[in-house]
Amino acid sequence: MTAVLLTTGQAAEELGCAITTFRRLIRAGLLPGLSQRGVRVMVPFEAVQALRDRPRAPLERLAAPEIAVLRVDAAQPVQEPGRSWIGFSAQLPPDDLLKALRGWWRCDAASVAAGGVLPVTLSGYVIAVLTRLDRWEKNTHGRHAFSHAVLAGYVTDLVTPTTELTAPTAAERALAHRLLGTRLNSHSGGAVAYVAANTATANRPAPPKGP
Repeated sequence: MTAVLLTTGQAAEELGCAITTFRRLIRAGLLPGLSQRGVRVMVPFEAVQALRDRPRAPLERLAAPEIAVLRVDAAQPVQEPGRSWIGFSAQLPPDDLLKALRGWWRCDAASVAAGGVLPVTLSGYVIAVLTRLDRWEKNTHGRHAFSHAVLAGYVTDLVTPTTELTAPTAAERALAHRLLGTRLNSHSGGAVAYVAANTATANRPAPPKGP
């Protein structure tokens, strides 16, 4: 049976997103099985179905009532001290990927740290997870870097999905495994958004005050 192929515009329509949003996934190297038809990139329909059916991130299982979400684009080269890339690419080695993701971002660093975990999303999918966010630096432009952050895991194929779990502890690897490849929508005017996580904790009534 001949595989059904979609243009990037058709794939974006199936997913209910902008074509530019979908093309970020292609540029980040997250979609296997692509082919070329003239100047058009063609996407297997099965891959689009898999993306559409990805589960939502189980934020209710996290301990904190709120977490930060780092929203990135496909990796781009930069000339900065300590790193050569910013953003995400499935082809980057883990060390380069960590450097590309852990700073410099405009954010409330204390709030990021309080969440205990920083999911990294591209086009609304969790494609990397950072942990150990309790220490940070601030530069003269008001941007923060989490210089001791750990890359707990990342996605190399969003369709399957295929993940690499790189954290040193089993608990961090399990956390990354739960989040990677899931859908996590967030809204922000900048790179970092804040979303409600453990809704049971967040919505729990305050205990009565003593006499």
